[in-house]
Parts: sequence; C-alpha cells; structure tokens
Amino acid sequence: MTTSSDTSALSTDALNFRSIDFRGRRLTLAELRAAVPRAQHQTMAEAEQKVLDIISDVRSRGFAALAELARKFDGVEQSHPRVPAEALTQALTELDPKVRAALEESINRARQFADQQRPANVDVQLGDGAVVSQNWIPVGRVGLYVPGGLAPLASSVIMNVVPAVAAGVESIALASPPQKDFGGLPHPTILAAAKLLGIDEVYAIGGAQAIVSFAYGIPGTGDELSIEPVDVVTGPGNIFVATAKRLVKGVVGIDSEAGTTEIAILADATAQAPLVAADLISQAEHDPKAASVLVTDSAELADAVVLELARQAAGTKHRARVLEALSGPQSGVVLVDDLEQGIAVCNAYAAEHLEIMTANAATVAARIRNAGAIFVGDFSPVSLGDYCAGSNHVLPTSGTAAFSSGLNVTTFLRAVQVINYDRAALEQVSGHIVSLSGAEDLPGHGDAVRIRFA
Repeated sequence: MTTSSDTSALSTDALNFRSIDFRGRRLTLAELRAAVPRAQHQTMAEAEQKVLDIISDVRSRGFAALAELARKFDGVEQSHPRVPAEALTQALTELDPKVRAALEESINRARQFADQQRPANVDVQLGDGAVVSQNWIPVGRVGLYVPGGLAPLASSVIMNVVPAVAAGVESIALASPPQKDFGGLPHPTILAAAKLLGIDEVYAIGGAQAIVSFAYGIPGTGDELSIEPVDVVTGPGNIFVATAKRLVKGVVGIDSEAGTTEIAILADATAQAPLVAADLISQAEHDPKAASVLVTDSAELADAVVLELARQAAGTKHRARVLEALSGPQSGVVLVDDLEQGIAVCNAYAAEHLEIMTANAATVAARIRNAGAIFVGDFSPVSLGDYCAGSNHVLPTSGTAAFSSGLNVTTFLRAVQVINYDRAALEQVSGHIVSLSGAEDLPGHGDAVRIRFA
C-alpha cells in the first residue's frame, strides 16, 4: 500500500479505492470531520437548487407538475398518481410465495422490536395537588417514502409502516416512484408489501416531488382526489430526497436526512478481508454515490481488502455501479495508528451503518457514540439489518447520525406536557413566580398569579 502522502490512490484494474493516512497525526474533531471521505459538497448544492425548483413547481401547479415530472424522470404518462386498490390486491396475489414468506418474517421481527419502543406516559406529583405529566401522542397523518429507482426497496415499506402503526398513527400514505416497466405503477413487490401491511393509500410519485406532495398537500380539482398534507414525512432516498426533506423540515417533521447509503467498517488485523469486502460491496451496489469506508490500523488488511474488492466486484451483478461507488470521493480506506484513533475517526464520521470487525467487537461497539446503527461482529452484516434483523434500516446519513436517530416509534410520537395544579399548589409557588417575573421584567406574569388570590 502506498502511504507516502495523506491521500493516495489504490488501483486494481478498474478499481480506484483511495487511501487516507492518519497515522502519526493528532487531529482535532473538526479536522477529522473535514478529512474523512465524503460526497463532494458541490453536488449537494446543485441538488438543493433543483429541489427548490421542484418545490415551487409542485406547489403552484399540483398534479399537472407531477405528471410532467413523471414523464421527465420516470418516462411514464400519468393522469393521477393514486394507485388503484385492485392493483394492490393483484400485486399481493401474484407475489412469489418465497418473497411473501420473507416479507412476513421481516414484518414479524420488526413488529416485535417496534412494540417495545413506545415510551410510557409519566405522571410526577411535585406536591399536594401539583401534578405534571408527559403523554406520548401519535401524530395524525404521515407520508412514507419508499425508493424504487435503481432498486425496488420493498423492505423499506416494512421499515416505514411498522413503527408508524406501532405508534398508533391513524392515517398513513405511501409514495414510491412510477415504473415504466409496470405501466406507470410502483414496483409490484412494493405494492404487495403495502397491501400485506394494510396500506391502501399509495401514490406513484418519486423523488423530491413525493416529499413536497406530502408536506404541502395537493388539492383536487373536479373528480380528482386530493392529497392531504401530512404531519411527518419519513423514508430513505437519494440526495434529492434527502435535500427535499431538509427543505420542508419545519413545515412537517422528518425522521432524518436519510440520503444515499453509506457503510463504515472498523476493523483490525483479526478481520477477514473477504467479509469486509463483501459488506462494502453490499452497500456500494445501491447507488453510484453510495459510500463504502474502511477504517483500520492494519495496512496488511487494507491491502487484502482492496484485492478482494477487485475480485468480488468483477463478479457482482451491478459491477459498473459498484466500481463507481468504490472509486468515488465518498469511499476509501482510512489508516489509523490504533483502535483508539479508529474509534475517534468513526465517531467523527458518524456512519449510517457501522460494522465492528475487531477483537472484542462488543466492547468496542459500546464505545461508539455516533452511528445510525452498529453491527457487531462477523455475523451481524448490514444486509441483516436491511431485511430481517428486526431493526430499522431508515437511518441518518452524511454525518447527521451525530445528532439524529434512525426511524423508530418515537418518530411518530409527540411528548405533550400536561400541567394540573390546584389552588393550594399554585399558592405555594406564587411568590417565586412573582419574584422571577419581576427579575425578567415581565410583571404581567406575576399579576396573572396574584389575581387568583385577590
């Protein structure tokens, strides 16, 4: 491996998996965040302007704009994006029994995990007649987005719907891109999964325009069915979906900016190069902009992983897509002095998916503070979390795991505080309220208490 400079290229045939060398350097958190592999910011800026244009267009022209965008991006003609009920029924009827069984198992495991996530309401008695409560109340309506471009992510239907249902949400709508090969409807496996979960409000809308439609709603005209605005929008997607969610945040709640997928693997000399390479490729096949990052203190392992990446990528179905993702600025190997520096790098990177392939992996995993989800040891690959672990695969990307969480039941809940004091309880603290209102030069606050005891 070439390590003469901080950044170098590692090339094997068509693979250009770059190396960033942190060994012998003491870097601050800010320096680590700036130096780890990331997508180019220029791309994100370009995406923002395109999404702003889509927001303006959809808000002003409604269904006409959606039809035009479906023609432009998806190559389909569309009169109205609502998926007919009979199409949902047909998709489930014609679903491969093995795929149905897999979906049902995933649903079962996801439900078990989600059902345990709902926090309990709390009542705190602060004195006689003084009770403060916190009640968890579900939002009224949610819009769930399921990608379907390069890969029809039927599993994302489960990841979105199950926690919303567990939270008690009463109105659930789902959107997924229209597919030219399926008559302008979303992929039939996505429709089948929706039907399996009891979701009948499904729209053939893709990308940023789906997020905008849910956030602002689209009024119907004549016999057209309207799309009612939602309270929360969730779901993974590409950079345009993530950007749209960021731009509508505040109009609606969002889960996180779950953009193009990323995986980081913290590994030492005990890791098996074929497993590391396979897991890096498993996420690279999602999208040419997907990020695959290896953090290791073993140059020998890094060399072996690069050879395995080239070997395994040559035989994978989506070879061109995988090689583009692995060769992009968002991917590469980060060489560190030791495990301590590796943990610091992983906390700075804040990966969507972080695998720990080290000795004492569980102990190392317990020291990670920033990650969407942590996968411990050789037998907990990201693929497990994508489908059947019971965990949720809608996770924060691009470093946002440092301050946001993956999709879960609380995404669809609000903590509402309830204050219930009687006369004696208020009188007990009335002097304090008057004193503090005077200190803040807000005497009306104190007067509102005094008047009750005049």
